[in-house]
Amino acid sequence: MYLQLNISFLCYKRSDFFHSYLLIMTFSNETLFFAAFAVFVIFVMLLDLGAFNKKKEHIVSFKEAGLWSAVWVGLAVGFFFFLRQYGYLIHDISDPSHLKTVMDTYYKNIRLPEDFAAGVQKFQNNMALEYITGYLVEYSLSVDNIFVFILIFNSFGVRQKHYKKVLVWGILGSIVLRFVFIFLGAALIQQFDWILYLFGAFLVYTGINILFSGDEEEEIDTKNHPAVKITSKVFNVYEKFVADKFFIRHKHRGNKLFITPLFVVIVVIAFTDVIFAVDSIPAIFSITKDPYIVFFSNVFAIMGLRSMFFFLVNIIDMFAYLKYGLGVLLSFIGIKMLAHHWLEEWGFTNVHSLIVIIAILGISIIASLLFPPKKEAEAKH
Repeated sequence: MYLQLNISFLCYKRSDFFHSYLLIMTFSNETLFFAAFAVFVIFVMLLDLGAFNKKKEHIVSFKEAGLWSAVWVGLAVGFFFFLRQYGYLIHDISDPSHLKTVMDTYYKNIRLPEDFAAGVQKFQNNMALEYITGYLVEYSLSVDNIFVFILIFNSFGVRQKHYKKVLVWGILGSIVLRFVFIFLGAALIQQFDWILYLFGAFLVYTGINILFSGDEEEEIDTKNHPAVKITSKVFNVYEKFVADKFFIRHKHRGNKLFITPLFVVIVVIAFTDVIFAVDSIPAIFSITKDPYIVFFSNVFAIMGLRSMFFFLVNIIDMFAYLKYGLGVLLSFIGIKMLAHHWLEEWGFTNVHSLIVIIAILGISIIASLLFPPKKEAEAKH
């Protein structure tokens, strides 16, 4: 493949017409890859939802949640190896000039060897490393979403057998919103470098805030929640749950179409996830400036969030210090963004970042298991 690319590059004579054609083909191929990825994710989600076997709604067991958690983690890791071998497909890199353009846009600090094939391989290895680091950050920060999702379900009185359906559609909605957020953020960073410092300061503030308010109980006002108010203004909202339906047409009210409280909960879930993205997406931009890698790491992390919710919902109290670990993690990433110029000069790479991130999460999890809070320890005796 690389030999063919080199031959085509050597035989290729630059012209304005060919350059314009190359730009059109690049856009088309990138879009095609992106569309194929979206179809793949939707297909797996439909399998997870049980859409093909018409499986009735049920309470997700610990075993089922663990199985699907393993599936999503496996897919995420598999995509890491895919990037190492075929990462050039994402930006449709077909010649040295295109590779240089991509590097100048998203990977300015990476030096490539002169050989085109070796340069592509180093580019792919770096892309894969950034992806898996970003995925780990997103997946760990998603744990914080679980606490809030539990509050949402309890506050709205959602029956446990409906959790799966609500989470699937709520998360799919949040992917669309994150897509806009990610590519808008990438465009702003390309135009204004100083935004990285703003993101860094915000993450440090958020991390410190988590450290000092980790044990505070949160409450959700179902009537005055912003997402509920906006939804109520746009749609007719029915007062009661109607099985697992999102919409109903009421014969005794002029045959009007109403949305049910279950649909409102989906909107609240998507809205909440986007609020969390205000923290997590800037965190990934400290690892990579490539919006495609940011998006892919986000998608795999939040798609696995649904199964992780059911896997951890009954044992989340065992990880009492994990929330503090997330606070330290956000603070570390914020400091990294603020001092990225100095860290690059000192040779601090994404490999070092990955090691620090794993250490922070590992220490918080191990500490939770070995040294549970006194109230939990007393409850066991």
